Amino acid sequence: MKAALLTGLRQIGVFDTPAPDLARDDDVLLRMERVGVCGSDVHYFAHGRIGRQIVSFPYCIGHEGSASVVRVGHAVTRVKAGDRVAIEPARSCGACDQCQAGRPHTCRRLLFLGTPGQGPGCLSEFIVMPQECCFPVAPATDADRAALIEPLSIALYAVRLPGLPLAGKRCAILGCGPIGLSVLLALQAHGSDDVAMTDIRDYRLAVARQAGAGWTARADAGDPAAALEERDPLGMDIVWECCGQQAALDQAVLMLKPGGTLVVVGIPEEERVSLPLDEMRRREIRLLNVRRQNGCVQDALDLIEQRGVNPDFLITHRFPLDQVQTAFETAHAYADGIVKAMIVFPAD
Repeated sequence: MKAALLTGLRQIGVFDTPAPDLARDDDVLLRMERVGVCGSDVHYFAHGRIGRQIVSFPYCIGHEGSASVVRVGHAVTRVKAGDRVAIEPARSCGACDQCQAGRPHTCRRLLFLGTPGQGPGCLSEFIVMPQECCFPVAPATDADRAALIEPLSIALYAVRLPGLPLAGKRCAILGCGPIGLSVLLALQAHGSDDVAMTDIRDYRLAVARQAGAGWTARADAGDPAAALEERDPLGMDIVWECCGQQAALDQAVLMLKPGGTLVVVGIPEEERVSLPLDEMRRREIRLLNVRRQNGCVQDALDLIEQRGVNPDFLITHRFPLDQVQTAFETAHAYADGIVKAMIVFPAD
């Protein structure tokens, strides 16, 4: 089969690799249809690592995927050959203390697609996943939307983590990339209709406004925290930091009211960042970290299929597999007005 492999920093190409096969009775052989390029994939492309997770080249990345079922193991009842699915990229053991406590996303033996030390990614023609990671999609849900289920499910978890309900809460999102915009969609689905957003790129702020953000500002011009305070003197109840930048963390704390909540979703390039703990302590700011999604994949599907949420605007660029280098270079450079790049596999 064809697979995209990182072969060095900022080097990714398409190679012939052995195709996988079913190994367990609950395995499902999938033919990939779409793979979204995530910010974490771009970190591996540009820097070869995220914190302690270091790439050994060559390596296949990618975890935002949709696919069609080719063949199933004898014990599979959830899907059948010919079904189209959205993929949950995390395989949890189900037996450790974290899984038993309802935290499969922090499983002690978690295997996540495209994560060094855990398993190869899905930027390949075929992959094998257990049936519990395969979520059937409705006929009207196209391959693009099915691949967007992964970032949307992260957003749903991030929005629910501080506690519901959210209607009437003053909310801000720092970062108008795919995750920040997905958090906006999740907030809107939970009744928030006046969300503030910041970014350092005007074109992404324009996308946020078109998607329904109530207030936007450049994060690198003037004092966005002071500008937001003029609009909402009491401060934000909750701020979602979705860009992984030190400046955004600093601004988030200043935007929050006493007793407010900072939800960290973004992934910094650095292993360490700092926080103004004196300011946080005096105002008793609560800090929450988001680790991917936790049981929100089906809910994200329902958001699209039953509640009519439309995430299509997130996809601004599509590339065939043989143009994967261009796709990653475009995403890394924030070129050509890119929000989300989607790798398109040829139909069977």
